[in-house]
Amino acid sequence: MTPQPSQTKNLPTASSEPLKIVTQFAADLAPLTDLNALGDHIIQTLCHATAAAQGALFLLDREHACYRRANVTGPDAATLSPATLAANHPLPRHLLATNRILAETDAPDDLQKTGPDAHAALESMHGAYAVPHFGKGRLIGLSLLGATAASSPEAQTQTPPLLAALAQIATNALDTLIQSQDLHRSLALNKRTDRMKSLETIAGGFAHEIRNPLTSIKTFIQLAPERKDDPDFIQEFSKIVLGDVYRIEHLIQKILDYSRYMEPTLADEDVNDLVTSCVHFIDVKADSRKVTIEKTLAPDLPRVMLDRQQIKQVLINLLVNAVDAIGTQGGRLRVQTGKLVKPTGKVWVQIDIEDTGEGIQEDNLEHIFDPFFTTKPETGEHEGTGLGLTIVHQIIQEHHGEIRVKSSVGVGTTFSVSLPVLPA
Repeated sequence: MTPQPSQTKNLPTASSEPLKIVTQFAADLAPLTDLNALGDHIIQTLCHATAAAQGALFLLDREHACYRRANVTGPDAATLSPATLAANHPLPRHLLATNRILAETDAPDDLQKTGPDAHAALESMHGAYAVPHFGKGRLIGLSLLGATAASSPEAQTQTPPLLAALAQIATNALDTLIQSQDLHRSLALNKRTDRMKSLETIAGGFAHEIRNPLTSIKTFIQLAPERKDDPDFIQEFSKIVLGDVYRIEHLIQKILDYSRYMEPTLADEDVNDLVTSCVHFIDVKADSRKVTIEKTLAPDLPRVMLDRQQIKQVLINLLVNAVDAIGTQGGRLRVQTGKLVKPTGKVWVQIDIEDTGEGIQEDNLEHIFDPFFTTKPETGEHEGTGLGLTIVHQIIQEHHGEIRVKSSVGVGTTFSVSLPVLPA
């Protein structure tokens, strides 16, 4: 795309004070959070600062092992530059080997590391500069700048260091935004994955819950033929069976609601009811581990505006972690709700989940909500991704709440989730 006049008319030129150009460029990039808008501004500014007629920004496509053209500026940029550059293309190969800007004016001696192929590739695309963008030791992209207009000797002297400074600022902005987007996508994916993983626990509770209703229904079906002429039996047992069918339908709907990813939707909810539902789903797993669950629910607890499925995901995650921390030797899991009044006078609801597990090392406490940090083994039944508690923390933040943790090695751990009471 061609640069809009409003985006470039106030930019200093290469003959201006370089510090002013660099400062303005850094200020312009700071608020940009859209990768396409960031790429547009980067390639337009690099072309403007070097008086290049056109340019193209290529970004690393890790999935396809190539560099894909993301942004262009100038009338001929899309024609002169290819849509993709293979990872072993002479240009990215040269930039990887040298980690420096390749210019059409480079002497042959400067190309000894990778040979003349890179210079020939640059020339074939009518390029004046190939600018590398390195992030964390990886070539995350490159800017291809077209032939430049004639300039004064002073501008020719200033252009290389100016371009290097602009390229570094551009690289930092690209690397930060790309990593942020990668983490956001990973969190979104793992939020859905974590929801599905917890269905294993829910399935155990579901199987336990439907056993009695199914037994009731089965008994009725077996006895109905020989008791068909007994109206009292048919009437009373029909009511029982119908109630059991409704109960199974309700359980199935709960599982479907939980497994289906939905945008956060706040609704007026009873926290005690939500806690009871979550504790109910881990009963089977707790029993198998000889874990005793103690539940203390505060009476007259204020209702809270929250997303029921997301907070359920938070609580089940914390409850399952607590059961896992206790291990197979048995122990106690205490769940408590209460009303919390802040110094400002605002009322909050607090949920405490306390276990008698192995506890968390003090050095690890400050990192447990960090992405990809886990104290679980890398293999085995309890393999951890390091994103479960990160997602928990994110959900609580989205609800404008707080989550805290206290732990003593060999004694146990307590997670406290606090949510503000908001008007319906």
